[in-house]
Parts: sequence; C-alpha cells; structure tokens
Amino acid sequence: MIAGVPKNPTKQAADKPPRAPAAPPATAEARTHAARRLRLRQFKTATIRVRSIGLLVAIVCWAVAVASSVASAEEAGTAGTSYRLVSLNPSLTAIVLRLGAGDALVGVDDYSARLLPELAGLPRVGGLFDPGLESIVSLRPDRVLLVDGIEQQAHATRLEKLGLEVEIYRNERLDEVLENIDRLGRLLGRETAARARIRAILEMREAVALITKPRRPPRTVAIVDRSPLYLVGAGTFLDEMLSSVGATNIGRLLAEGYPRASIEWLISSRPELLLDLTPGATAAADFWSRWPSIPAVAARRVVDVDPTHISIPGPDLDRALLELAVAVHGAAIEAEITRALAERRAEGRFDGPTSPPSSQSRVLESLDPARFVPGPEASTATKP
Repeated sequence: MIAGVPKNPTKQAADKPPRAPAAPPATAEARTHAARRLRLRQFKTATIRVRSIGLLVAIVCWAVAVASSVASAEEAGTAGTSYRLVSLNPSLTAIVLRLGAGDALVGVDDYSARLLPELAGLPRVGGLFDPGLESIVSLRPDRVLLVDGIEQQAHATRLEKLGLEVEIYRNERLDEVLENIDRLGRLLGRETAARARIRAILEMREAVALITKPRRPPRTVAIVDRSPLYLVGAGTFLDEMLSSVGATNIGRLLAEGYPRASIEWLISSRPELLLDLTPGATAAADFWSRWPSIPAVAARRVVDVDPTHISIPGPDLDRALLELAVAVHGAAIEAEITRALAERRAEGRFDGPTSPPSSQSRVLESLDPARFVPGPEASTATKP
C-alpha cells in the first residue's frame, strides 16, 4: 500500500452524503409571496396579542365595576339580603322595619302585628311568651330573632334543636338598644341606615339634656302598669331617658328593672309627677284622683303617656325622648329642643359614628358618649 493513499477511495467517497443541488435563484414573484406570508404571520401574531390584551382589560374593567357597585350599595345601605326572618319581639320587628328591610320578615309575633299596621299581611306565630314552634318552622326562616329572657331562652333552645338558627338580643339599657340597631343593620346590609338612626337618637338625647339641665327635676314615678302596680326601676333604658329629660326617677330607689310596688309605697314616696304608661288605659288623672294625698295628684301633674311611643326599646327613641320631655316639662319645651337640635347640627357639634361598633361594650365609645349627658344608672340591670 502506498503511503498517503486510502485503501478504498471509492468506498470513502461513497460514505460522504451527496451535496444538495444549488437552489435556483428566487424569482421576483417568489420573493413577493414570501414577504406576504411573513407579513400575514406577523399580523396574526399582533392580532392575538391585541385580543389578549383587550380581554385582560375587559376583565379588569368588569372586576372594577363589580367592586364599585358593591361598595356603592354598601355605602348607600341598600345591599340586598336573602334572609328570611321571624321576629318574636316588637322592638326587634320595629328596628327591621325602620331600617327599610321589612321584606325580610316572613313571620312575627302577635304583639308586633297589633302594634305595627304595616305587618297586617304577615303570618303570626303566636305570643311573646307562647310562640307556635311548628308555625315558625313551617315558614323556613334563616334566622329567628328573640330578646334575652328566661322564657325566650327556653324557646331559643327548642328552636335550635329543630335545626333553626336563633339570634338573641338584649334590650334593657340604652347602649343595648343602640347595639341592636347596629347589629341588625349589619345583618341586613343596612349599615348606613343603622348609623343614621343611632346618630339621631344620640343627637336628640344631647339636645334634650342641654335644654332641661337648668330646670329643677321633679320627683317622678313612671308607671308601666296600674294593677298590679309596676314601675320603671333602675338600670333600664326608660330610667336613662327620664334622667336625660330632667326627671328624678324615684322608682329606681325601689329596685332594678321594673319592680312591683304598693300604693302605700307610692303615697309615702310623695312623687311630684306621675307618668302613666299603662297599656290600653286612659284617663290617668281620674284613676289616680282617689289618692289625693299624693303631691302629683294634688298638683294635677298626672300625665297619660302613650306606651307604644315611649316604652318600646326600638329605633325611634329620639321621638320618645322628645315626647317624654314634653310630658315632664310641658308642651312649650318642644320648640326649645327642636331649635337647639337644629343649631347643634348646623354647627357640626355632634361628630356622630364613623364606623359601626363591634361589640356592646364599644357602642357608646364609638359614638362619642362624652358629648351627651349620661344618666345615673347602675352598671348592671336585671330583667323585669
């Protein structure tokens, strides 16, 4: 074998891949078609990108619109609710109605139906102390509203055993009534309306206290029932309101809540003013005239008071405060209170609530309680 010469040059050449023939030079027409195809691909890619961006923008705009709508509804206090409520207390029923959520009620107690004519067409489920549990269950409520108490707690237990959700509210003291308004406002999506109601009550309480403070407070007995005799005692929202309107409630010396009293005690206590809130009763002056030794009777200071306006711990305590002030001090004071209220509102001297309270202990703190005159009520209360 000669050096530098491959053994089988023919085979080695065969192992190499053959070269592709040179492509003929592209014609002008071919170059034009290629350019068109390239531009078409670029256009499709750009279109897909634009569509993707447009879809993203549309989604973002939709989300913003939905969030804005929800926020606006909440701010306006008109957020809808699908709750079906049965209320077993007139004060709670009145709050639901006052907040504009009456459509949520599917059943009420008998007393609520008699007290509030707007509820004439709703099913009744029995009395405050003997509701018909089967009637309540048949209405398929999402919530049953009750006030705290021994009898009501027993009803709540039985309803819960039947699979119903029960909410219990306390309504003895003023701060508890305000908490109930706030709590139902949050439940029903009516926070704005609830805050407005709370603000109106506290504004009125401030104006009433301001006008009545210089006056001498009469020794007062507020009667919630004539026979047997029951009075407004300490630790109740009525006791607080009497203090706010410039009356000394001597019934608070007897006991807390709504204590039973005797005629002998009433005579010996020598009240200067009798406020008779007996339900369904009239002609208080005639009834109490049989005990002329009572100073209030001798001075003709016995006043009939509509209990449906005053004694319901509901959403209209601003009106109740004004009517109670008139009952204690006479009709002329109404114009003074109304003027003071308008002036303080115009001056912006009442800050009002900035956010709903989160618990009963924080209700009055969040509503600036230092700006109105508190009553001398005890820190605890018992149920009547």
